[in-house]
Amino acid sequence: MSREEILSKVKEAFVSVLEHENFELADETTADDVDGWESITHMMIITEVEKVFNIKFKLMDLMNMNNVGDLLNTITSELE
Repeated sequence: MSREEILSKVKEAFVSVLEHENFELADETTADDVDGWESITHMMIITEVEKVFNIKFKLMDLMNMNNVGDLLNTITSELE
């Protein structure tokens, strides 16, 4: 699966949880850049992403994610 396909599915997960599309996701995007992306919705987004890709993140991976690029890299490594 290409990085663009992964990003597209991640965006769908964000839209599903946040219930709006008023944001762009790029590697450098953080929670500060997206309305509604707060601590509780963060966990809901992570859960939705795990469901979409049928993966389970390790705690260390979650702790090391600082932006969308880190999320995409972790998903990519889980899918390999």
